[in-house]
Amino acid sequence: MRDCGVWGRVLGGWRRGVGLRTETRDAGFGSEARHQPHPQGPGRASEPLGEQPFPGLQWSEGLNREELVDVLREAVVDQRGPLVALNKPQGLPVTGKPGELTLVSVLPELSQSLALGASTLQVVQAPGKEASGLVLLSSCPQTASFLYKFFTQARRTQRPTATYWAVTHGVPATPEGKIQTALRLQEVDGVSLVIPVKSPTRKDILANVKRTLSYFHVMATGSGCALVQLQPLTGFPRQLQVHMMLQLCPVLGDHIHAARVGTVLGQRFLLPAENTKPRRQVLDAALLQRLRLTPSQAAQLPLHLHLRHLLLPGTGPKDAPIQLAAPLPTYFSRTLQCLRLCQQEPSVCP
Repeated sequence: MRDCGVWGRVLGGWRRGVGLRTETRDAGFGSEARHQPHPQGPGRASEPLGEQPFPGLQWSEGLNREELVDVLREAVVDQRGPLVALNKPQGLPVTGKPGELTLVSVLPELSQSLALGASTLQVVQAPGKEASGLVLLSSCPQTASFLYKFFTQARRTQRPTATYWAVTHGVPATPEGKIQTALRLQEVDGVSLVIPVKSPTRKDILANVKRTLSYFHVMATGSGCALVQLQPLTGFPRQLQVHMMLQLCPVLGDHIHAARVGTVLGQRFLLPAENTKPRRQVLDAALLQRLRLTPSQAAQLPLHLHLRHLLLPGTGPKDAPIQLAAPLPTYFSRTLQCLRLCQQEPSVCP
């Protein structure tokens, strides 16, 4: 077996491929404060979306295995030794039931397509199905184990390693902070929902209730929406969507949890999760006009949640972490333009 576990050999020469940056920055929350975006002026007007309202969507349930492998190969943003980083399309499930077409189900074919020989890639880090962004894969069990331990230790010490960008429908009451709540999964009318649990007991914790924690930082606001940086310190299904819903600012395109946020006389409030069925997110006429969407198009709005940055350990004990960055989907960047939330960097808005 080739020596694939020597970290310096693996990361020492990460190539700066198209769409991915390697940087050595402080891993702590708020490390990008000096790069905060500012609302831009009107600029050039965006054209109506027409028959393709969400440009850049690469994933479709109609794809076959060969087509999905092609999509994933094109989504690779860099490759070095046993490590592969790709930009996962929104809507693609990472895992699933036997026979379902998922990222994991086509990793053997993707490994062959990337000329990794007999080695098969395995997932080290990935966002959930409805989110887009960085997926870290490894064809070396030693390297994968090393990274698992790194991410586990980072969670224990509450040191963020994953940074998501989200566009929210609504603006958080404070510019930054942390969200702590206990969550559990519950079936409601045949739908799996994530339910917050107030003051969980020891019995609750033993019954699969998990305490969760995320940091948030508002990067820009406009048109009643916000571009928010999210850093989860725990891992739970749809944790970030639920955390933003609890802030009365559901993520744009969240067609599961947005229904829990009601409005009376302009004031938002939470509806009980157990009695609120999921439904398509409803946007007001002014926001639809700003986004240049019809109500029927808005009903198909993809989730605007993207795993933008991922931190890996430095190549030496005293070296700063290495930060990977994945470009935003085209529809995400266009939304930033429409809402005037554009970042002052070319990789976000053309």
